[in-house]
Amino acid sequence: MDDFLQFLFSGLTRGSVYAIVGIGFSIIYNASRVINFAQGEFVMIGGMVTVYLLTTWGMPLALAAVVATAAAAATAAVLEWVAVERARSATPTTIIIITIGASILIRGVVEVLLGKRDYLLPAFGSETPIVIGDASLQPQSFWVLGTLVAVALGLKFFLGSTLAGKAMLATAQNAAAARIVGINTRRVLFYSFAASGALGAIAGIVITPITLTRFDIGVMLGLKGFCASIIGGLANPFGAIAGGLGVGIIEALAGGYLSSAYQDAVAFLIILLVLMVRPQGLFSRAAVERV
Repeated sequence: MDDFLQFLFSGLTRGSVYAIVGIGFSIIYNASRVINFAQGEFVMIGGMVTVYLLTTWGMPLALAAVVATAAAAATAAVLEWVAVERARSATPTTIIIITIGASILIRGVVEVLLGKRDYLLPAFGSETPIVIGDASLQPQSFWVLGTLVAVALGLKFFLGSTLAGKAMLATAQNAAAARIVGINTRRVLFYSFAASGALGAIAGIVITPITLTRFDIGVMLGLKGFCASIIGGLANPFGAIAGGLGVGIIEALAGGYLSSAYQDAVAFLIILLVLMVRPQGLFSRAAVERV
């Protein structure tokens, strides 16, 4: 039982990050039907820029985190403005290739500017583990879990209680009808990219004190976040939360009870099974086309 609790704590922590990244995928997909494979790089930017500003410029941690989040949001917005918007008439495959190219470019720029070594942020509070039975939980994990809860509540309020959120929902339902009633779908897409960039950066900031960060960490985190969004239903950001937590927990259990060599393969095995059994995701309804 103690081993199980230890694996569960680890899975919840990493799963929370996958969930936040998955929400970023869902937000962009809802606004544009675009799958942004540069999403993981925003996680990397959040962690790397925060560490750089903290250690090189001596900036306070809170201010460095705000600047890093703004930098990731600006990067995402530029990606939408420079590349995605100009290719809106292209096929989905072309746009996916564009986002993959943007991911490689962002990763290369950060590698040149900040190097290949690992970076670490100090914990946001106490570093004394909390012992439950024979299992221990790092206090930083509460920051990760709390961030996921805050993101979920903020997203629920935004979509249900603000005009901008309702405009995003209307665009997701029917972009043409949304334009007819006066919604600026172009602006919705732009802000969706910026929001997804900010969410990715926040995830990167809170997880870096636990896992370290480096220029290429976003690749696998992006793929795991994509798995979370597919499992939960790509159009359902709240489904991505369940998908991310599920992937994180199963991955941790597989690594603990089987072998750490299988951890990365687990997420992709799960997504294959879901796509075969329920292609629309576990928490989305199948699309119905009237004829």
